[in-house]
Amino acid sequence: MDNEWNDSQPIYRQLRDRIVAMILDEALNEGDPLPSVRTVSAESRVNPLTVMKGYQQLVDEGLVESRRGLGMFVNEGARDLLLKGERQRFLKEEWPRVRERIQRLGLSTEELLAMPAAKRRVPKER
Repeated sequence: MDNEWNDSQPIYRQLRDRIVAMILDEALNEGDPLPSVRTVSAESRVNPLTVMKGYQQLVDEGLVESRRGLGMFVNEGARDLLLKGERQRFLKEEWPRVRERIQRLGLSTEELLAMPAAKRRVPKER
């Protein structure tokens, strides 16, 4: 995890979003432990309370669980839950702006499909 933060949203939200990205990218899988609060705090130069607040959001969302004395772990079904939510958010919040920009630029479906695809992430075999 890098330690570059922006001013657009609170650090604990950015931290939460980074963990979410790690789960979606399968860098963290179901049952995997999250990096310890102390480790993230030291490596990111962030107050441990800020890290804990970001982690608590993940707990509140049902994505991770706290195991007393062991740390935080990714819950079963977390990735599927995230995918469903992120897809809905994309279609509701981001897609209308993307579609509007495509229309404004006069891009055709053929032009869009002819564009070279970015490297696609291949899911890890389980």
